[in-house]
Amino acid sequence: MVEWTLVGHESLARCLVVYPWTRRYFGGFGNLYNSEAIMANPKVAAHGTVNFFASLSELHSSLRNCKPTQLLGDCLTMVIATRMRTEFTPDIQAAWQKFLSVVVSALRRQYH
Repeated sequence: MVEWTLVGHESLARCLVVYPWTRRYFGGFGNLYNSEAIMANPKVAAHGTVNFFASLSELHSSLRNCKPTQLLGDCLTMVIATRMRTEFTPDIQAAWQKFLSVVVSALRRQYH
């Protein structure tokens, strides 16, 4: 069973590790120097569980000047696939990718 409360934290942490340049947006989060520090960072954990899509999009576009990308979606997919294991079938992944495409498209409308 997937512990959904941890998925946001793990996805954000993975994004910060795999795409280290994204750390520049989290300067106030303290130690983000390596994967262990990122995974143990309480601010990363908290940030990975906040907001709904609309308010998250508005906040990131107005205050952070940060446009949504597929990077976090890809990391989210990896975390979910790891947690679901064999239950994350190719059909489920295809449906999930379509869903994420719609979400990213909706978030991008905030910037046009």
